[in-house]
Amino acid sequence: MKVDGAASASERPPALFAGVEPLEVFVELLADIDTDTSSTEFYDRICEAICRLTSMRRAAIFMADAGRRRVRAVGAHGTSFAQLQAMRPTLVNTPIAQRALLEDSVVVVSERIEDWVPAEFLTLGITTLVCTPLSAAGRSYGVICADRGGEPFELSDGERHLLWTLGKTAALVATARNATRQQERTRRLGERLDLAREIHEQVMQRLFGVSLALSAEQPLPEAERERCRLEIQEALADLRRALERPLAPLPQETGTTLAAELERVAAASGSPIRVQWATGVTVPLDLEPLTQSVLSEALRNVSKHAAATADAGWRVRLVVPLQRDEAREVR
Repeated sequence: MKVDGAASASERPPALFAGVEPLEVFVELLADIDTDTSSTEFYDRICEAICRLTSMRRAAIFMADAGRRRVRAVGAHGTSFAQLQAMRPTLVNTPIAQRALLEDSVVVVSERIEDWVPAEFLTLGITTLVCTPLSAAGRSYGVICADRGGEPFELSDGERHLLWTLGKTAALVATARNATRQQERTRRLGERLDLAREIHEQVMQRLFGVSLALSAEQPLPEAERERCRLEIQEALADLRRALERPLAPLPQETGTTLAAELERVAAASGSPIRVQWATGVTVPLDLEPLTQSVLSEALRNVSKHAAATADAGWRVRLVVPLQRDEAREVR
């Protein structure tokens, strides 16, 4: 079985030998991405950088999704991301990824490739596949799978080392992005704690003073009643100003949509699910993580506590707001 390719000249030499620094390309592609960009676009750019720096024409990144306990595609270049997103590889049915992560090396497979990847990968017309570990500092995040558009090839030692280096660089870039988002979540948490402290020190103190005045046994003079009225107004104004702050936490990135998740679970074998989705209904981006979390928890509870069958007629109902006074139902 041919696994590791011998060194040979390729038709399109990797950018390393053209004098282009890998870090410069990464910086160029990632510099114009907003801090709140989706994870898919972020990893798409990394895949694009890998294809620009090497002789690869197609690249995809697969990472573990701890929340859903599965591996999923998070980005791609030169191929259909939707097709990759529907795949559910594991380390058990993808020995090429298992070996790449275990040995922390670039693995190339060109013969009997069906023994190294799931059958669904073969629908992409892969003849030779390169698998690069996405790891750094002793931690593994996933793998980068790449090829030359379905053409057979052999990988030179120089390009093998370049791909290994790019895997490390991509892992560091992804780690830095995750750390930035974690810092933002920490900052938002600090703001919410400040809000609670402000409400306690201003609003609650004012209301406490008013309550003491109103609990007096003697009737309050007109001046004292007016002062209580003003204190309550000031407390309401302080509360209104405090609640106007944008304190919503950053949503967890899912890399998919509610519609795609419903399609996936409905297509899964043994899942008695029928989806009713009205034409034109879309879920607002800021509600995608929440609705997907609700769906996942609902299906988990049904699987655990109900003996659901295809004829049982059970349903999960999500009501998604479209405008202030309008809502649509997704069943």
